[in-house]
Amino acid sequence: MYDVLLRAAKAEARRRSARLRLAGPELDDIAHQAAADALLAISGKVETFRGDCKFTTWAYKFVIFDVAAKVNRHFWQRAGVAFDDEDWERLPARIGIEPEAQAESRDLMNAVRRAVDEKLTAKRRLVFVALALNGMPTDVLADQLGATQNAIYKMMFDARRKLRTALVDAGFLPEQKIA
Repeated sequence: MYDVLLRAAKAEARRRSARLRLAGPELDDIAHQAAADALLAISGKVETFRGDCKFTTWAYKFVIFDVAAKVNRHFWQRAGVAFDDEDWERLPARIGIEPEAQAESRDLMNAVRRAVDEKLTAKRRLVFVALALNGMPTDVLADQLGATQNAIYKMMFDARRKLRTALVDAGFLPEQKIA
């Protein structure tokens, strides 16, 4: 069974690796890990197989899921957390601002950039940039920083609160009354 799962894992890993520039031993390692994890998952859930499809089709879904998770995790473990002008230029497009509105929002972006530089600690800044600008998954960031996901959520919450306060103080956002 492992050999069948390994063939499926290698094929799926090759298919997904093209856009992430994965090859060689890293790709083989991901395929082997995915096949082994899928075999364990299948062993634990074999009693739930209802026979609605071929057993191999059912088993391939475990492999495909494991390969996808491992390739994505691998990519984010290798990705650096950038914090430069290019990231700030991508932010308007990421949140759906049209080019015309982007020109009008330049002052706001500069205010946000100043607030991030001046009001956030280095760790909060790292978390904010990784999650808000780079779209890194919370679990991957938590693994990289050796923290829990709840700690990452708390840092992001605190960063957003500090940024909002700074933008309210600068007159870019209305003051919000809390009932």
